[in-house]
Amino acid sequence: METLQKIALIFTIIGAVVWGIYGLFDINIVAALFGNQTMISRIVYILVGLCGLINIGIFFSDLDRK
Repeated sequence: METLQKIALIFTIIGAVVWGIYGLFDINIVAALFGNQTMISRIVYILVGLCGLINIGIFFSDLDRK
């Protein structure tokens, strides 16, 4: 499970950087790479969202250790 969380964390960080670039410069990198609202871009957004949900487990596992 730890490996899955590390992979999910990498995707979440990439997603955060993409959102930061979008917020600062109004450039949607995912749409630029894969097209606007194509199946591939939707899959990328879904994967980043699922990875964010997986990382909730990291938050709660840290609370259990204290």
